[in-house]
Amino acid sequence: MSMRSQVYEWDAARTTVSGSAMGTTQFGSALSIFVGGYGNNITKPAETTATQFCVIEDIAVTPSAFTQSGSSVTYRGLPAGTGTSVSTGVAGPRAYVQIRINTTDYFLDPDNVGNDGVPGSASPYPRSVAFQPCFNLYPDVYVLPGQTWDVRVTAYQSNNYTAGDLSAGDLQCFVKYTLYDGPDALIANKLLEMGISVNPGNVDWYKRTLIQSQGM
Repeated sequence: MSMRSQVYEWDAARTTVSGSAMGTTQFGSALSIFVGGYGNNITKPAETTATQFCVIEDIAVTPSAFTQSGSSVTYRGLPAGTGTSVSTGVAGPRAYVQIRINTTDYFLDPDNVGNDGVPGSASPYPRSVAFQPCFNLYPDVYVLPGQTWDVRVTAYQSNNYTAGDLSAGDLQCFVKYTLYDGPDALIANKLLEMGISVNPGNVDWYKRTLIQSQGM
């Protein structure tokens, strides 16, 4: 197939390549969901070859919510404390998700300094009645041929977890992307030069246009 839509779900509580469990010392640091050494990983960084073009269409991370200090240890299914009551007033991991192309972060502050990215409260995963998205990744992020890309998660709510105490679903990240290969990658590059959004519909439209022009 020349075009294929793919999704990747990362969970910090899953077995890692190194076998190390994510602990409190990793909170506050940006971790790659692909090769960061924690959670489920792949064996090499995500990258495009000289004949590939990738379009990142959606990113999301576990949401967080404010709670009243002293209330239940969970809120809408999110961990809020390890004792008998909430001590921080925050439920969830206070997580952010960032896209990195080569060595450059995609989301920046107004002064062009990189930040932690999109908060889970704006783009939650999983999405539910309790947590609805208010952020759309538009325009899509384009990864050009030969570039390396990454999705990085930064979480701060370390006092709700102890080393190795993360349960499945406590800290997750999701990314959806479409990979164009071979002739479709060439068409994707052409659409980019023309200022047209790269998506399967426009790629098919360009193919039909070529076929019609040859027929005429």
